[in-house]
Amino acid sequence: MSSPKNKAEESGPELSELINCPVCNREFEKDVIQEHVNKCLFLNTQPEPSSSKRTGFHLQSPVSQDKRVKLSSASSNTLSRKVKEPQPSGSHIRSIPQPCKETPHVKEAKGPLAERMRPLSLDDMVGQKDAFGARSMLRSMLEQKKIPNMILWGPPGCGKTSLANIVANICKEDNSLRFVKLSATMAGIGDVKEVVKVAKNESQFKRQTVLFMDEIHRFNKLQQDTFLPHVENGTIILIGATTENPSFSLNNALLSRCRVVVMEKLSVDDVLVILEKALKKSKACIVESGKINRPLEDHEIPRCLVEQASLRWLAEICDGDARVALGALELALTARDPGDVLATGPSVLSLEDIKDGIKRSHMLYDRKGEEHYNTISAVQKSIRASDDNAALYWISRALHGGEDPLYIARRLVRTACEDIGLGDPNAIVEAVACFQGCQQIGMPECDVLLAQCAVRLARAPKSREVHDAMKECQRSLKETKGPLPPVPIHLRNAPTKLMKQLGYGRGYNMLDKEESGLSYMPDGMEDINFFHDADDNSRG
Repeated sequence: MSSPKNKAEESGPELSELINCPVCNREFEKDVIQEHVNKCLFLNTQPEPSSSKRTGFHLQSPVSQDKRVKLSSASSNTLSRKVKEPQPSGSHIRSIPQPCKETPHVKEAKGPLAERMRPLSLDDMVGQKDAFGARSMLRSMLEQKKIPNMILWGPPGCGKTSLANIVANICKEDNSLRFVKLSATMAGIGDVKEVVKVAKNESQFKRQTVLFMDEIHRFNKLQQDTFLPHVENGTIILIGATTENPSFSLNNALLSRCRVVVMEKLSVDDVLVILEKALKKSKACIVESGKINRPLEDHEIPRCLVEQASLRWLAEICDGDARVALGALELALTARDPGDVLATGPSVLSLEDIKDGIKRSHMLYDRKGEEHYNTISAVQKSIRASDDNAALYWISRALHGGEDPLYIARRLVRTACEDIGLGDPNAIVEAVACFQGCQQIGMPECDVLLAQCAVRLARAPKSREVHDAMKECQRSLKETKGPLPPVPIHLRNAPTKLMKQLGYGRGYNMLDKEESGLSYMPDGMEDINFFHDADDNSRG
């Protein structure tokens, strides 16, 4: 029986050089040995992969037998399947022994309190019962580890990133899911393409990539097109988070591929629950009516005592933003940290301490976002309903949020014509005077001008007759088929001799329409009355 070496020599020069693998001691051709060694190193060794990349591996050097150990049969079968090369009879696959790994010491979580308080499961999530409450469709899907394409739309601090944290934990529990988190404030198109590239490779092993893109509205419409083909073919599952109205900030094509989940502000009770959990995590206790509100564990000494009334004040003042509430609470707790609680006893956190952590009321108002339009809409609709109290409230709230007073004044001028109109012709005069006064004196002096004008318009008699008739006329022009009818010849201007010879202006007189005998509407439209038609449409 011929030896393997003789067979190699008889097969020709291409197969004459066989090299032993230093890991498994099997023979391979020279042109494939490097690829095989890389596979062996990846599958059988763990320590110091970077050193082999820097220095290379001496393929010809023998590896001493005392440094090799036999792998289990299961490992051998796994290796042979992945390498896809025949196992020589009688040979043993060996690997370098791996060092023992000690259990790492678990350290206390660090970072901002808001980050440490993020929920780990759907049961830990506070608020958003309409979107992710019990028996909701989205909660049912997430419990089954089926993650849809979603756009999370809500104000800051309502739980969008916390929900992404829950999805990340779901992905950790399921080997078929992989979670990637990016922020549009720091990432670009190149980062997204890199994620997609890896996702395509992972899909070959039946693993799907979930991409969470925070602040997705920071991408412009062209950049958002990058997601479309990969969301369409299922390469990635996209979860976007935005504080802006998706109707204005996101592509319609992207919206059609994702479900928009509206997340509301957290209620006062929701924020209070979060704050109570944060105090328990910080080893503090709530004092209500002179008593601690929870039983203490054996030998437990609370680090701080916080009054229930102080905590509720913080929950009310943060305007539904849990991040603001937790930040203020953390600042107050840090300032009152007793250090050695056994020696000094627990510190007391008063209402004044919490007020130092949040100096003013936190109110959500975006001068260029949705709240800008929602608030000014509330102003006009309150005036239309003659509710002077509500009109004053919305005007004051808009100014408190930093709205441009001239923008409010322009809307009041429009309201004076649209909703009051001929019911009180002086209303438009006063609204224009208010606008000019705001131009001249500015803020803060012009706030009373806007308040007075809003209340005056709310109390004025209303008439939408002109506005409705104008809309009816515009509708008629839009729906006219064919060319518009010409101006009647007796109504045409005749500044030249030729126009007069053509009959322009012939027969015109300055009498009232009832006495002149002329029609002032185009031919065929003599019987149309936009005022009556508008009244009929409004009644219908």
